[in-house]
Amino acid sequence: MLQDSDRIFKNIYGPDGADLASAQKRGDWDNAKDLLAKGRDWVIEEVKSSGLRGRGGAGFPTGLKWSFMPKENDGRPHYLVVNADESEPGTCKDRDIMRHEPHKLLEGCLLAGFAMGAHACYIYVRGEFIREREALQKAIDEAYDAGLLGKNACGSDWDYDIYVHHGAGAYICGEETALIESLEGKKGQPRLKPPFPANVGLYGCPTTVNNVESIAVTPTICRRGASWFSGLGREGNTGTKLFCISGHVNKPCNVEEEMGIPLKELLEKHAGGVRGGWDNLLAVIPGGSSVPMLPKEICDTVLMDFDSLKEVQSGLGTAAVIVMDKSTDLVKAIARISHFYKHESCGQCTPCREGTGWMWRVMERIAKGQAKPQEIDTLLQVTKQIEGHTICALGDAAAWPIQGLFRHFRPEIEARLSGHSSQEAAE
Repeated sequence: MLQDSDRIFKNIYGPDGADLASAQKRGDWDNAKDLLAKGRDWVIEEVKSSGLRGRGGAGFPTGLKWSFMPKENDGRPHYLVVNADESEPGTCKDRDIMRHEPHKLLEGCLLAGFAMGAHACYIYVRGEFIREREALQKAIDEAYDAGLLGKNACGSDWDYDIYVHHGAGAYICGEETALIESLEGKKGQPRLKPPFPANVGLYGCPTTVNNVESIAVTPTICRRGASWFSGLGREGNTGTKLFCISGHVNKPCNVEEEMGIPLKELLEKHAGGVRGGWDNLLAVIPGGSSVPMLPKEICDTVLMDFDSLKEVQSGLGTAAVIVMDKSTDLVKAIARISHFYKHESCGQCTPCREGTGWMWRVMERIAKGQAKPQEIDTLLQVTKQIEGHTICALGDAAAWPIQGLFRHFRPEIEARLSGHSSQEAAE
């Protein structure tokens, strides 16, 4: 279990103020000038050595991503874009960072932008996050007034500006290239890659897009040292992570814990356990609605990190843990998730545009017991035709929840549909 002294987000529940004075008491902006004085390469190497992997879902090494930015300036400006379009169902960590720890994020933006040679940062905030945007803007104004941002930020001779951009409530804009398109004033649709944003990103300039949590933890890593961060968690899955626990638990919460904590320990220590006791658990979606669910027997022992969950054919994703007890109609739950992805598809790729609606309609019929048992295999085949055949990962995100349901709960679904086949035979 994570020690209090190792927590990065000390105000995630908001017991203290989010203002600059309160943030500085917690250690934010402490010696920021000295960290910048160590140079761009030092910051990137420190983040690389820490083993930090992107906290937005994909888990790509953050320092490596930063190093893809061109070292030499060819006349084009460099940009840092922070992805605060937190639209994955079950996920609510970034909004609490913006509400209660905005200065951690802003200091991280300065360090990361400096490391990549950027003088400007855009924070793209989810359309529904009104109060969060206001809290962020207030913190930015405070930082400018204190000389921490703007001309000669923190007295470092580095000019740095941060702008908040408000989205219009589209899930697809959480995908980095769709986010860039939206920032440019166009329809939020993913771009074909290559070229990658590090070469041709915002306004055709070198750009890095990072999640809020990935950026917010970097000042603490630089301050306390890469070896401290890499000493937490497991090899290849280092550091701390914010987990969003919701569903059938006694105390739903956001909590910072060490990577690799057992799922059972996470739920029992922080969320008051499963409603009705651990034996009442049916399934858990461990990383936001797009990752496949896991049945109780896997949840008994699985560890909460990227590699452990990949081994059991699921994923850590955003670490949004959705708990479902035995009162849950799993088919109905996945049908509802299917409707979400059908609604949020941008329509650019045919497999996703046509397939998400088709999958949702079949899932609705299965939920009502109106489908034929052989349609299970047809539906699985369609998920495979969508998965991996679209420009972005929304097609995968729509396919995986259905695959997870059928992988672990097929007998129960077949039993539900057996009444339909016997009725057909009678007719």
